[in-house]
Amino acid sequence: MGETEPVSVCLLTYEYVADIVERRAPHREDHLAHVRRFAEERGLAVGGAVGDPPTGALFVFEHEADPAAEASEFAAGDPYVAAGLVTAQRIEPWTVVANCWIAP
Repeated sequence: MGETEPVSVCLLTYEYVADIVERRAPHREDHLAHVRRFAEERGLAVGGAVGDPPTGALFVFEHEADPAAEASEFAAGDPYVAAGLVTAQRIEPWTVVANCWIAP
């Protein structure tokens, strides 16, 4: 396997309310549309719920100019955040040094 240049991206992590599964239904379609829009247009590379049942979510942003700004804008416009379903969020840089998702 060849060497790849490190790729700098940002992680956005969410912690959800304990009863997320019961409370998310009225907001789920808008949340998923928001996710799709950022995946198609705004640098969201991969994302989804963590845990079964979900306890939070992880989103990976890759953007040439500023992945942290994209992650911040994503969270600011997320219907789950607006509905109070996200109890904590964190944006951190992540330097990827090994992967099988991103072509060299």
